[in-house]
Amino acid sequence: MSLIRLADLAQQLDAELHGDGSVAISGIASMQSAQSGQITFLSNSRYREQLAECQASAVVLTQDDLPWCRSAALVVKNPYLTFARMAQLLDTTPKPADGIAASAVIDASARLGKNVAVGANAVIESGAELGDNVIIGPGCFVGKKARIGAGTRLWANVTIYHEVQLGCDCLVQSGTVIGADGFGYANDRGNWIKIPQLGSVVIGDRVEIGACTTIDRGALDNTLIGNGVIIDNQCQIAHNVVIGDNTAVAGGVIMAGSLKIGRYCMIGGASVINGHMEICDKVTVTGMGMVMRPITEPGVYSSGIPLQPNKTWRKTAALVMNIDDMSKRLKAVERKVGKD
Repeated sequence: MSLIRLADLAQQLDAELHGDGSVAISGIASMQSAQSGQITFLSNSRYREQLAECQASAVVLTQDDLPWCRSAALVVKNPYLTFARMAQLLDTTPKPADGIAASAVIDASARLGKNVAVGANAVIESGAELGDNVIIGPGCFVGKKARIGAGTRLWANVTIYHEVQLGCDCLVQSGTVIGADGFGYANDRGNWIKIPQLGSVVIGDRVEIGACTTIDRGALDNTLIGNGVIIDNQCQIAHNVVIGDNTAVAGGVIMAGSLKIGRYCMIGGASVINGHMEICDKVTVTGMGMVMRPITEPGVYSSGIPLQPNKTWRKTAALVMNIDDMSKRLKAVERKVGKD
């Protein structure tokens, strides 16, 4: 494990150093588990009293929390953001692949940039283009005429269908499928007739996609994912969905076809969003939201009934089922009062 002097870490993070800068830092840990040689961070002042028992060699915190710190410290304005940058500097995650594995199958017509790595049993089909420093993990499939931008990494067993385009510096976690057919069928007297999905998927730069997520190709036009978008694990992005730049999508979200989501949105986990409509920029949908209509104003939106004891929930459900009848009775009372 590599070591870094606290003073050097402070310089790279643009932090104000307090204490011994010669302390060697080997890694990051939580305040509760940190030991000597590790660094931690305090992002919420409500937990500042825990600093008294913290065993870390250094703590990242704000100026307001510094008086409670008994170790060396790096003072910053935003400890959580600094933690993210510090984690990148001290990251020990291995590469998905290194070099070209002997068992990789790469078509002669595929074009590979400089310093490309392809893991064991990966398949790169004809006409595919991989930019400089692309890493393809073991067992991946890159289809015909697919294009993957410079610096993009695919972890093991990612499937990239034909003619899909990924931008630069993207990260795709294991098991994700990009460019599978959208759910398109016509009904002929009870029989489902498949509609070939003739569009593709175009993904921008700096996009990160979690494990086992599916992004379907478009029916005619392309499914579009903007720059800087982050998508969590096990999400379903249907055909012809458009997601604007820097939008975040948490785990388990389902998006129906031809949905358009704006920029800088945040979609909470397990939310379900109807298709053929638009959500404007800067919308937050809280977890388990059910979005059935367009959203035209920025803001925070929620739906659903929070967890209740079963007996209470049964009463709530009974009331909900009787809302229509209650509404009719209320209108009748209002008409009667109006006549009086």
